[in-house]
Amino acid sequence: MSSIAMTVFLDSSPGELVDLPHAGSGLEHPLVFDSAAREIRQLAADGRVEVVEQRVKTVGNDTLIEELRFRRLS
Repeated sequence: MSSIAMTVFLDSSPGELVDLPHAGSGLEHPLVFDSAAREIRQLAADGRVEVVEQRVKTVGNDTLIEELRFRRLS
């Protein structure tokens, strides 16, 4: 079974700018969104995407990713 982050990645085209979705998706909950955003960041570490923009928020001792835009490279 594919994760939401992988589905968003696979649905994009190389070179396309993509905002990881929030409202009306399975990523509406902040912790779920953060997890998916971290998956996309791992794809960036693997050279498959470029993270163009991200916004983070500190909650207690944790840092949550609130927004993420990426460009698919491959």
